[in-house]
Amino acid sequence: MHLHSRNWLGLGIPAFAFGLVIALAGCNKVVSTNSTTPPPPPPSTDPDQEADALLAQMTQAQKLQLVHGNVPLPPDPTPPPHGAPYWVPGIPALGIPDQLGADGPAGLGDGVGQATALPSPLAGAATWDLTQALKYGQVIGSETSAFGINESLGGNVNLIGREPRDGRAFETSGEDPYLSGETTAQRLLGVQSANIIAGVKHYLLNDQETGRTQANAVIDERSARESDVLAFEVALTDSGAQMAMCSYNLVNAVAACQNDHFLNDVLKGDIGFAGFVLSDDYATESSVPAALAGLDQEQSYGYYFMGIWSQESLAAGIANGDMPASRLDNMVHRILRAMYASGVMKNAATVQPINAAADAAIAQAVEEQGAVLLKNAGNQLPLSSTAAASIAVIGSHADVGVLSGGGSAQVTPVGGAALTLPPECPPNLPQPGGLACTNASEIYDPSSPLNAIRAAAPGAKVTYNDGTNSSAAAALAGTSSVAIVFVNDWESEGMDRVDLNFPDNQDALVAAVAAANPHTVVVLENGGAHVMPWLSSVSAVLEAWYPGQQGGTAIANLLFGSVNPSGKLPITFPASVSQLPRPVIPSPPSTTGTFDVDYTVEGLNVGYKWYATQNLKPLFAFGYGLSYTTFSMTNLQLTPDASPASGFQVSVNLANTGTAAGAEVVQVYLGLPPGIGEPPMRLVGWSKVLLQPGAQQPVTITVNAGSSSHPLSYWNTTTGAWVVAPGVYTVYVGNSSDNVKAAGTFTVS
Repeated sequence: MHLHSRNWLGLGIPAFAFGLVIALAGCNKVVSTNSTTPPPPPPSTDPDQEADALLAQMTQAQKLQLVHGNVPLPPDPTPPPHGAPYWVPGIPALGIPDQLGADGPAGLGDGVGQATALPSPLAGAATWDLTQALKYGQVIGSETSAFGINESLGGNVNLIGREPRDGRAFETSGEDPYLSGETTAQRLLGVQSANIIAGVKHYLLNDQETGRTQANAVIDERSARESDVLAFEVALTDSGAQMAMCSYNLVNAVAACQNDHFLNDVLKGDIGFAGFVLSDDYATESSVPAALAGLDQEQSYGYYFMGIWSQESLAAGIANGDMPASRLDNMVHRILRAMYASGVMKNAATVQPINAAADAAIAQAVEEQGAVLLKNAGNQLPLSSTAAASIAVIGSHADVGVLSGGGSAQVTPVGGAALTLPPECPPNLPQPGGLACTNASEIYDPSSPLNAIRAAAPGAKVTYNDGTNSSAAAALAGTSSVAIVFVNDWESEGMDRVDLNFPDNQDALVAAVAAANPHTVVVLENGGAHVMPWLSSVSAVLEAWYPGQQGGTAIANLLFGSVNPSGKLPITFPASVSQLPRPVIPSPPSTTGTFDVDYTVEGLNVGYKWYATQNLKPLFAFGYGLSYTTFSMTNLQLTPDASPASGFQVSVNLANTGTAAGAEVVQVYLGLPPGIGEPPMRLVGWSKVLLQPGAQQPVTITVNAGSSSHPLSYWNTTTGAWVVAPGVYTVYVGNSSDNVKAAGTFTVS
């Protein structure tokens, strides 16, 4: 039964960076979570030299073949190898393999085959654990290779804090450029460990789906460099990834895929990106101008660039002098370099079965670490398998599975979907140049929370109600010891949410159940931030995100305490849409023409920085998350480097003062000197530490001014460089952005 009807807005680390450590339970050993990070596959010699040697053997026609993706259209009967949705035919005579790409931010997507459905990338970011991020990427890389695919088009680094209603919020890694960039970097390293070309997207400022092909992101240089661009810089620099996908939208009135400033000056120049720039589908606006502006390869369907309707366009441009032949050579060099540096050139993907059991275990571990306990009044959780004599499980198809996010990120789960529902789109939704919403479906991964709850409480009477009738659900709740209400919100590429409420009268459902039973627990299955008008009337709230292949089991483990929640929010939950920089999502007046999305409103103050500068109290702050135990942080000590402009170390004694083993995330924020236009503080380091009851652990976090996140610097538009300003810097330590205390100050002269 389809339960939904709604109105949508449519589409028109290196270790020196922060010294992340984990104290292992039951011992005093401290292990860097970066210690298992595999380096990118080493080339046999130098990837640039190898690329140039091969390039010298190529004809112009062969070079042109490598800069355009070819998805055969009718009447061409040739299917792409291995079902790849993106295909650049190779050149066997020169030993150049096919480039076969598929989306994969949450696991191998695009319907290539049944693969492990990982928790959403946002859930992964909520772990604040780079070891888990690495494992997450290794699952994607190994399974992509097992299907014969050698390029992963995942790695969404757009900062969701600009527009939390974005339909692709679940694909991102949050609102902070450092957390997002480092989390993505580790995933990319994991993908690349399987000899896969890994990429980031969507460069740049593709922060809403509404009118994504028409939207003109308006932003100043400094704000761009210190927010969205910085997230890409961290991800690319710390992973060595070789592919960057440019986006549909315009940036400051210039299409992102032919934006000379942000592609050539910034990405390839200042950041030093040595790989190739790939267009999103339909995102090319021209042939020679786009190539000159920095686009290296067109993905799939382009009408204008090097597409099947204009195969000679670049050749003609070279012949008539509009484009130098050296630019084509550079494009091909970058593509070949990526193939050598990633190992694709010499390590062909081998089709084989995936390791479904091992990968499912990783998916479960990510969800168990990434779920965030938002409320736990009176220690309602964890539930006791003996004290809860009767349990009402209500809503969200919890009898069969858990929800996943849609669009190109959709994974066909191992075992097949537990439930497939029609997409939730308004009729006649215009989809110019993008994914048609009617091609998407709501997919529930086959992991039943109801069955897992029954297994966790074998002596309890566990009864299910689908939640379509609030009165019936409340009646069941009133006769039960505990009521667990599952609510959901489906998100997908191609559309945005109109608000931050749960749709389909689910807020009313929660209110009715809570009125009938004071022991009401709410489990959220959603892509991003939400408001909760019923929050004060329920006893507990668990943010489960889109929980993946083992989501039902992980949720039950968290509810009953066999796993202690340790997730922290990678995004801010606003109290209402009125707190957002743009309370109403900008939308195109028609299906043609551009429209402005003004990001100068918040500028560089994305997410928690916006709330701090505007003195707004959100519903839940960035970095927030509860536990079944308690922690204390004492003896804060700040040690600046001999030259304070080089960085500092901050140490704290972390103690588990409760009765359960658990993990806390020590978060370090830095306030730059006043008067230079920076937010009150920015995240510059963190450490996730697991402790047994009564145990304590000294934690030291090192912040290096030279790291890719530029922690002590601001972008100086006069000098066009990152600058460490003179003045007093304040270091803060805590466990969320709104719960910190100063560890001390240092002065840069």
